[in-house]
Amino acid sequence: MKDTALTLTALLALHSLPLAAQPLCANAGPAQPVALFERFTSADCASCWQDNTTPAPGPDALVLDWIVPGTLGDDAPLAPAATRDALLRLQALGRAIPAATDVHTAPVEPVHGLHLRVGQGPAVNDYMGATAEFSARQPGATWSFHLLLVESLPAGTEGSPVARNIVRNTLQGTWDKRSKLSKSKLDRWAELRPMSFPEGAQPERLRTVGWVQDAQGRVVAAAQSVCGG
Repeated sequence: MKDTALTLTALLALHSLPLAAQPLCANAGPAQPVALFERFTSADCASCWQDNTTPAPGPDALVLDWIVPGTLGDDAPLAPAATRDALLRLQALGRAIPAATDVHTAPVEPVHGLHLRVGQGPAVNDYMGATAEFSARQPGATWSFHLLLVESLPAGTEGSPVARNIVRNTLQGTWDKRSKLSKSKLDRWAELRPMSFPEGAQPERLRTVGWVQDAQGRVVAAAQSVCGG
């Protein structure tokens, strides 16, 4: 019952913001990342986190850092940031669990008339309201979406020589219910979800990121929230 109350509070906090303040953080303008760049780091490998040769993309890529549970379990150096979602993501990509660091990249191949917007509301205890709005002009198409809550760390933070977006929570699903929508909403979808974040994560560093894939698995849209000062 307590968790339900907290999730509702997070949603209400997002809904109750004045229009001028909604959302607190969102991607702005038409520009979107040109690639999805995912680093998978074993929770057992503290030196991987501190490695000065950690691969990093250009500024136009959407970067994700997955901390993969290791053989040391809760005794692993990076265990507090490890998540089973990382294992599921590796499985979806058909990649092996790394002993150190693995990198996967995918280009963003934009589709004309397709747009993705992500945003977030204020943190309420250990929940944050996350939003995704998607529009497309391809009747009958099926799209899969990924909405993630990440903690953004600038380079030099907590011993990392590179900037990181540590994945803290994930949501995924399929937008394919167009036949059940009214004609005016056939090309638009929206998700509003409360997403929990673990103890130790700093709410002011949390951001939302997301991407959309087509039926062939190609990344066709990507976005990340930016918070104003």
